[in-house]
Amino acid sequence: MKYLLLTSVILFGCTFAHAQNINYKVVDTNLKTFYNNLSVISEPAEEEDYYGQDAHYSGFQSSYTNNNDGTISDNVTGLMWQQNMGVKISFDDAFIKADSLTVGGHHDWRVPTLKELYSLIQFNGITGQSSSNSNPYIDTDYFDQPFGDESLGERFIDAQTWSATEYIGKIMHGNDGIFGVNFIDGRIKGYPKAKPATGLPNKMYFRMVRGNSEYGKNNFVDNKDGTISDLATGLMWQQADNGETYDWQEALNYAESHNHADYSDWRLPNPKELQSIVDYSRCPDITNSPAIDALFSCTEINDPDGNPGHYGFYLTGTTHHDGPQIGKHAIYVAFGEAQGEMNNELLDVHGAGAQRGDPKSGNREDYPQFFGPQGDVRYVYNFVRCVRNIDTLQTSLNSIQKKMIKIYPNPCYDSCKITFDENLQFSKIKVVSLTGKKIKSINPENIHSGTIQINFDTLEPGVYFLIIQGENETISEKIIKV
Repeated sequence: MKYLLLTSVILFGCTFAHAQNINYKVVDTNLKTFYNNLSVISEPAEEEDYYGQDAHYSGFQSSYTNNNDGTISDNVTGLMWQQNMGVKISFDDAFIKADSLTVGGHHDWRVPTLKELYSLIQFNGITGQSSSNSNPYIDTDYFDQPFGDESLGERFIDAQTWSATEYIGKIMHGNDGIFGVNFIDGRIKGYPKAKPATGLPNKMYFRMVRGNSEYGKNNFVDNKDGTISDLATGLMWQQADNGETYDWQEALNYAESHNHADYSDWRLPNPKELQSIVDYSRCPDITNSPAIDALFSCTEINDPDGNPGHYGFYLTGTTHHDGPQIGKHAIYVAFGEAQGEMNNELLDVHGAGAQRGDPKSGNREDYPQFFGPQGDVRYVYNFVRCVRNIDTLQTSLNSIQKKMIKIYPNPCYDSCKITFDENLQFSKIKVVSLTGKKIKSINPENIHSGTIQINFDTLEPGVYFLIIQGENETISEKIIKV
């Protein structure tokens, strides 16, 4: 069973999500199956092996509306999509098509960014050995998703959907690359803009979008405690990895047991969460940095040829349903070059910011290896960047609960008193900032006669939240320091 993570808190009659402009809601992966390193298992309990994987957690659940006019509305992201993509076209022709598109009676269609396009992926898809035993990584109850046309010599997985996001570096042998999502094999890759053999324009599918132009734009805040909050998504991140690499089971154990900046609810992110912090305006070859905002740091590594100045892959808690043995691979996001070996030459084959998969386990000394038509580098032992939900995204106080908690004065100057009704049951109390940074922890045993005083004299003026954790729910109330 998944546990719902994201709810809202009432602020002056509007939700916290609205007040904080959470315009970048990361839609859940829709993966509800549990795995070990090889196959399906029953749901692991806390403290058991493989606890903390994708299916244990749930974010914003996908919700679509078929408008019956050739368009599909995403009720979570605020984006509207073409239902049918039409035929494959070139990158340049896609922008011409978007400008003239009038499907659904709308005239403001655009080519989606990679982050907009990736919002549609669902990791309950399956890549089998043919189209007959494969299921697309997109909700086909709403979206038309073709397979590759094998009668034209294509592989059944050759149904990539391009985005408007160009790779700022070069892929393969100095080729211009365009990032796309393959909704048949569940990957992000940079694909050559032109056919390497002829130089003629390459052609891919495009699914045009309209609405919510803020989607995919981060709003990072450095909490000055080794964490970064993204107010656009409501997620808090480790600012730096710990310099160690893990196989999948080790990564799950590390994340679930991780304590950092006084938080103990860290977890391994899913691919959509992790991809949300990729910065596609950065890459090692052009900016001498990983593909992530400069507020973050990534451990520098040598590539398989021993060349310095590279950055690794970061694991997710999500199993990749790819290949003859479903359950054997875990998804990662490459913040450095997504390298591969072709004709004994190591190349950036798919671009920094690609999403691929690695075997979940193996002998550390046997890796790196190379696999597939582009010789994808396989490390197996990859880095981890943990994530958690910002504390202020909690259930708001209802009218009964409001009567059970009194804060006065509020707004306050140097301190305020909090009175709790004797019938209110709670186990933890803390004060957090607007970005979710923990400011104070309060031991319930120190609350005498139902009253406690909290000092704010050392804090900057602003909005803070009292977070009260009970056995079955967590509630919050706002405190303003002036």
